[in-house]
Amino acid sequence: MSDQATNPIAFVAEGTIPPSPPPANETGVIKWLRENLFSGVANSILTVLSLILIYILLKNTLPWILNGVWNANSLAECREILGDKTGACFAVLTERWPQLIYGFKYPTDAFWRPNLAFVLMLVAIAPVLFFDLPRKMLLFTAVYPFLAFWLIWGGTILVPLVALVGCVAAGGVFQKLGNNSFAAGFFGAIVTALVIWKVGGALIPEGASDNAWLTAVPSRDLGGFMLNMMLGVTCVSLSVPLGIALALGRQSNMPLIKWVCVIFIEFIRGVPLITLLFVASVMLAYFFPPDSTVDLFLRVVIMITMFSSAYIAEVIRGGLAALPRGQYEAADSLGLDYPQAMRLIILPQALKISIPGIVNVAVGLFKDTTLVSVISMFDLVGMIRGPILASTEWNGVYWELLGFAALLFFVVCYGISQYSQWLERRLATDHR
Repeated sequence: MSDQATNPIAFVAEGTIPPSPPPANETGVIKWLRENLFSGVANSILTVLSLILIYILLKNTLPWILNGVWNANSLAECREILGDKTGACFAVLTERWPQLIYGFKYPTDAFWRPNLAFVLMLVAIAPVLFFDLPRKMLLFTAVYPFLAFWLIWGGTILVPLVALVGCVAAGGVFQKLGNNSFAAGFFGAIVTALVIWKVGGALIPEGASDNAWLTAVPSRDLGGFMLNMMLGVTCVSLSVPLGIALALGRQSNMPLIKWVCVIFIEFIRGVPLITLLFVASVMLAYFFPPDSTVDLFLRVVIMITMFSSAYIAEVIRGGLAALPRGQYEAADSLGLDYPQAMRLIILPQALKISIPGIVNVAVGLFKDTTLVSVISMFDLVGMIRGPILASTEWNGVYWELLGFAALLFFVVCYGISQYSQWLERRLATDHR
């Protein structure tokens, strides 16, 4: 019989056994592949087919991209450099870069003006997009449209100053009258702005832009991707408040206001945008006084804004309808009048619900700005289809130019989509 004091039992543990590592197929890359790509027979087949498709695409496109020529003066020179190899002729992008971005008539020595306006635009929209920034920055946001107009179009500074004074006066009238009646404040602000713009425009001396510090550039000289950005930013900025007004007007208890809004929304939604652009190009001038010369850019902005505001109004109306009746009753129980209830309780919730729809309309509107090429406005697509492809040097270069246009629009639209998703998470619109 053995002595247990000198010979302890071998199978009794004297300490905690360290945990064993998980199996190899339950951790790391193998686990991710098994759960996401090969979780079943059907998913495994789809994964293999997708990999085969990606391989075929990369096999045919990567040599074309990697062998691309970036320095040449014509398509014939590109082909001479490539020889028997397959490759893209990206030299058209470097050689026609100013035309693709600014159009073919914008003064070369004034390229700094739209560049500065673009940088200032990022500063101006920052406090609107990100709530944590100081609210005092909104003052610059309010001034930016007039500053950008002066930078891009040039000429006398009196024109943007008169427009700014008209907007400030309209805001004061809306603030004063809107407390008692939203409709009175809304229409009073419009009348005030129109009167100040008419009187101020008449006081500007003729030929004031001839010796201005910034050389005047007519709208017909704007083009390229700059024109798409200007139309997209301007029309989205204007269509959102107009869409809110139309959505509220459609729910108004006043029959005249309600039916005007209903007819406007239903008519605009029933007409293609390209038809409205032809109306802006040909017929809209007949609705203005005979002696007035309304700029084509302004006419296009009016039509695209009307088109997108009708869709945004319906999106916001959906947000208003999604609110429970108790929210309206809560506003009434607090003794709030209509403007206060809309501004403090109803619209913040309705707009929060409507964010995905509004972003969807904004993305579609930005892409629709390429339709202005059908009315002889040389935006990015118009420049590619017109002056560049019509030239003898670059006739036949399609994939490089259209791929570049697709890349620019994808970057902007993807950025808008990512911001909207971040905003939804920030505001928790799904009420989780």
